[in-house]
Amino acid sequence: MLPTSEIGNTGVQVTQLGFGAAPLGELFNRVTGRQATDTLEAAWEAGIRYYDTAPFYGHGKSEHRVGHFLQDQPRDEFALSTKVGRVLTPAKGDDFTSQYWNHPLPFDFYYDYSYDGVMRSFEQSLHRLGVHRVDLLMIHDLDIWFNETETRVRAWLNQLFTSGWRALEELKSSGAIRGIGAGINELGMIPRFAEYVNLDCCIVAMPYTLLDQETLDTEFPLCEENGVGVIVGAPFSSGILATGAVEGAYYKYDVASPEILDKTSKIEAICERHGVPLIAAALQFPLLHPVVNAIIPGALVPEHARSNAEHVVRDIPSDMWAELKQEGLIRQDAPTP
Repeated sequence: MLPTSEIGNTGVQVTQLGFGAAPLGELFNRVTGRQATDTLEAAWEAGIRYYDTAPFYGHGKSEHRVGHFLQDQPRDEFALSTKVGRVLTPAKGDDFTSQYWNHPLPFDFYYDYSYDGVMRSFEQSLHRLGVHRVDLLMIHDLDIWFNETETRVRAWLNQLFTSGWRALEELKSSGAIRGIGAGINELGMIPRFAEYVNLDCCIVAMPYTLLDQETLDTEFPLCEENGVGVIVGAPFSSGILATGAVEGAYYKYDVASPEILDKTSKIEAICERHGVPLIAAALQFPLLHPVVNAIIPGALVPEHARSNAEHVVRDIPSDMWAELKQEGLIRQDAPTP
């Protein structure tokens, strides 16, 4: 049985191993509808009861697939999160493509963090998911990673704080959602949110993995101080900590550099000396920090979901963590047994 945790102070109980559904939107690989359903079924059979998706993932495809599966499950047996910030609109023409997604649905999007934009995005998500409420609603990708310039980020933040936040508070007070969060791709954004609003939780998409622990400096202490729950969104650093240091391995949504390949090889060698698969170490490391309530690795095929569930509860000797610190491969202040 998978261990559970509460997300921050929301009252939302989740399995600490969740299911990140971005791959079902076909981020790097083609995923058939049958394959998506089989993968979700394997996750459910393995005991996973927290599912995270977003309108952006496959331009609606991930939400449709997750919703289609969860509609057959008892609503009180799973937790669900999705996101706001992009509103989908029908694409023009039959040759629609996406910069990010392999085979998206024919819907374009525009950014909108206003009151009306949040409400419209949320209602669209409910229809795609086939539910009348979600547990956690996340502000999505409000950072330079996607918006490219600081001027644009400031404009969207202003729109959120002066307009869209009111919609989120209304949804929470009505019971349509139970917690308000933000999906964070880069350092520095959690303090900017915290200056103006009280988030319940954050999905941290990159900076707390076996390869990166910069969030220990400012972000995680701030979350602990304010009772903000943390969900680590990419414990495999978008691939390399699952595949190992193989040629073409992905790190932060791009092909890994020689330096990252070398660091991963050294981590993997220490894991092997202690009889621990790299996957197990990657999954369990974030959960050792007290502010981290859950991780949501993705899965492309049923074997991925079953493997994640198996490795997240595998015994890991404390000596392995000690050696990783001794060799300078993880930070000394990273919580470990």
